[in-house]
Amino acid sequence: MKRWLALAPIAVLLGLGALFAGSALRHDPHYEPAALVGQPLPDETLTPLDGGDAVELKAAAPPGTLVNFFAYWCAPCQQEQPVLMALKAQGVRVIGIVSPWRYSAQATHAMLARTGDPYAATLVDRDGRAGLDFGVSGVPETFVVGPDGRIAAKVALPLTPASAEALVEDGAEQR
Repeated sequence: MKRWLALAPIAVLLGLGALFAGSALRHDPHYEPAALVGQPLPDETLTPLDGGDAVELKAAAPPGTLVNFFAYWCAPCQQEQPVLMALKAQGVRVIGIVSPWRYSAQATHAMLARTGDPYAATLVDRDGRAGLDFGVSGVPETFVVGPDGRIAAKVALPLTPASAEALVEDGAEQR
């Protein structure tokens, strides 16, 4: 009888392992939460990377603007810079919001000098509040502001030419 009691915790662990494995197999790893899509642009006041007076995000991001959360240490952020530069060349306004985690103005400037600066304004989310209000789960994430000041679309992965085109089209459809 005692032998069975000793095996009970192992049986419970095996059962839980099977339950979690079954759950993981049904999980879509490409799920991108878009809870903010359709919601108003959050009220945020952020400081520019170069210093100066705080800027209201709603004033800096008129309809059709892309809001891109990034960080200098983020390899995918650096990989998407050519796509953002191409959007800038097409006349798309892009606002960059720098992640507060491991923030360094000097390193951010160095990254933008090396990869190109696609941003009409680069703002710093010093306390992480903007990221929370946007529902950012990691960098890079990009949002498009619709004509009514609401978030029209979101991409929670590094932008590719195809995803950037779709994002801009989603914003244009909202106009």
